[in-house]
Amino acid sequence: MEISAIVRNSGTGFVVSVRTDSASQNLAIPPKSSGQGSGVNGGEFLLLALATCYCNDLYREASRLGISLAAVEVEATADFPGIGLAATDIRYRAKVTSPAAASAIAELLRHTDAVAEVHNTVRAGVPVTLVADTPAGKQGDGGT
Repeated sequence: MEISAIVRNSGTGFVVSVRTDSASQNLAIPPKSSGQGSGVNGGEFLLLALATCYCNDLYREASRLGISLAAVEVEATADFPGIGLAATDIRYRAKVTSPAAASAIAELLRHTDAVAEVHNTVRAGVPVTLVADTPAGKQGDGGT
């Protein structure tokens, strides 16, 4: 499964699209009031990714285990100490409403934490690589 996200921003618009394999969709994300960039910052999106992943995975794992869930709420938080510095103290909490026994829900929460893909990606410290393109509208000068 390949997942991607594209952000297109100019003085005339801000468009966000996401894709998983061949299924793509646009997201309604407001631009900054200046029009330059997103009204939602990358840290907020990172924490949204963690919360969304855990929420979706709770439903996936509960279904797999035969546990009924009536509602899920996940809140992810982190501290960002300064420009260019990695987040610290990333944490999340989940509230689950279910007719299942408290022990079954506790095990579901622990198990889902172990298999949540976005969480495991962050925990593994996967390298992030910039693939630089020539800026649009500019041609290389041919020199070295």
